[in-house]
Amino acid sequence: MPSSSLRGRAMSAGAWSLAALIASQAMRLGGNLIMARLLVPEMFGIMMIATTLSVVLALFSDIGLRQNIIQSKRGQDPLFLDTAWTLQIVRGFVLFALTVLIAALAWLAQQRQWLPAGSTYAADELPGVLAVTGLSAVISGFQSTKVALAFRNFQQSKVALGELVAQSGGLLVMLLLGWWTGSIWSLVVAGLVSVLITTLLSHLWFVGPANRPCWDRQALSELVSFGRWILLSSVVGVLAAQGDRIWLAGSLSAAELGIYAIAILLLGAVETAVQKFAAAVALPAFSEAVRADNPLRLRHLYQRLRLLADFVLLFSCGFLSVAAPVLIGWLYDERYSQAGQMLAVLAWSLFMLRYVVAQQLWLALGRSKYLALDNLLRFAALWSLLPLLLALGGPEWALWGVALHKLPTLLLVIWASRRLGFFSPGRELVVLPVLLLGLAAGWLMDYLLG
Repeated sequence: MPSSSLRGRAMSAGAWSLAALIASQAMRLGGNLIMARLLVPEMFGIMMIATTLSVVLALFSDIGLRQNIIQSKRGQDPLFLDTAWTLQIVRGFVLFALTVLIAALAWLAQQRQWLPAGSTYAADELPGVLAVTGLSAVISGFQSTKVALAFRNFQQSKVALGELVAQSGGLLVMLLLGWWTGSIWSLVVAGLVSVLITTLLSHLWFVGPANRPCWDRQALSELVSFGRWILLSSVVGVLAAQGDRIWLAGSLSAAELGIYAIAILLLGAVETAVQKFAAAVALPAFSEAVRADNPLRLRHLYQRLRLLADFVLLFSCGFLSVAAPVLIGWLYDERYSQAGQMLAVLAWSLFMLRYVVAQQLWLALGRSKYLALDNLLRFAALWSLLPLLLALGGPEWALWGVALHKLPTLLLVIWASRRLGFFSPGRELVVLPVLLLGLAAGWLMDYLLG
């Protein structure tokens, strides 16, 4: 494939992904601003734990089916796709069963008073919310592999529009039920509706072979072989990514965790945008350059996408670390004011997020074990720091552990980049002034409007 064609399709995919991300995050933030006035903070704290459990269980069984379809030479083989789809369905039912079991254990623990009094885990609504939220695993398990093919073939316009339609449907349900009931179930039902719309669209709107049950041994062998490192990476990665919620929920009330959820929501707007952009653009572009055996094109793509990520995330890191309290004061009422100081600390995590582009390069080159090692380091750092900091200084100290626990992975990034021939010390240093630019912009905003 000529490099100009790949560049054009990657740029088109990137433009669609960026437009969709802006629209998606605008809807997400707008919906949250309205729901924050319709619901009490406790409901956001309970929903954060339910969502965390869903994510943890999903990634505990993640073998990278979508990434494999994008990367594999058999990625358009119907036997390969149908085997992946069948495996995905089985996984969905297993996840639902595990969720219901955990919900029952949570209810039993509440009845026996085994949980810290006043913590989020002791909230009466938690077991029921957990059980119903688990239905999303069954629904998403039936999602067609046509979506993965769309990523592989740079059809990000369809993916973006499909996600926006699903999000809009869920948002509409959430706002109507929230206004009508003022209940946490407005959040739960909206999530299920969004997943259902996504699954229906994957079959009815996307182009590709229709899925049917299949169990091809050769395809299964490839899926498992590629996915074993993805699975290890996902297990430790989700414990690293969600560990803050797991630990803090035992120390914070549902209302306090709900305020923390607001800070995480705003930080997540940046994180989600970058991660989705990397998965939708960087991985397909890198994978195609690898399949075409074009190392020069691969290097050029990597350098350009790294530069974009560095600029956006270093600036955002500096800006939010200063201006976060002002932003929270503008957007939310006084019940959520503490989220501003939380966000100012958490913003420093964006310094390391920029290396998500390097992680997509590892996957494209078939080095998924590097990603597993990266997540293992983050897991070890977070799960050793948080208990210690909670014991020494409480949640205030623990926030710094959440923000800075990714720093040890910088050594792995440097080592892996040198090993693959993609590391340049000068290039790593020359982008750092963008952090100062972000700090200056934050200070200016705080001075003028704070």
